[in-house]
Amino acid sequence: MGILTSDMQRVVREQRLGYVATVCPDGTPNLSPKGTTTVWDDDHLVFADIRSPGTVRNLQHNQAIEVNVVDPVVRKGYRFKGTGCVLHEGELFDEIVAFYRRNGSGSPIRAVVLVRVDRALLLTSPAYDAGATEELVRERWERYYREVGNRTPSASGLLPH
Repeated sequence: MGILTSDMQRVVREQRLGYVATVCPDGTPNLSPKGTTTVWDDDHLVFADIRSPGTVRNLQHNQAIEVNVVDPVVRKGYRFKGTGCVLHEGELFDEIVAFYRRNGSGSPIRAVVLVRVDRALLLTSPAYDAGATEELVRERWERYYREVGNRTPSASGLLPH
C-alpha cells in the first residue's frame, strides 16, 4: 500500500487545485496554484506545466516540494511533502500528457511534474479544535460563498460608492 490513502486521493481528485511550494535558488519560497493537480498512483501526485516557469526552474535547482490541497468548504485537506521530478519528454511524459488530454485539457503542456510523496499530513481548520463539527463548518462556508456570490461589485466593496 502506498502513502496516499483513499481519503487523500479523494480530496485531491475532487479539489484539483493544489498550492505548490518550491524553493527559489536564493532560498526564498515560491508558492503557485496548480489547477491540474491530481493523483498519479498511490505514491505520486502530478501536475502539468501550463504556466509554471518559476516552479519548474526551482525544481530543476532543488527538488524539494510541498503540495497543499484543501476543501475550502469543510476546511480540511492535506499537505504532501516530497520531491518533484520535471519531465519534458519520454514515455512517462507522453503517458501523463495523454491522461490530461483524455480528461479535457487542451492547454499547451510544456512539462509535467511528478511528485513523489514522502510524507502526508492532515490539514484542518482551527474551528475543529474549538469543537465545530464538519457539518457546522460546511454550513458556515456554504452560507458565506452564497452571500459573496449574491453581492454586486459595489456592495462587496470592490468598487467605490
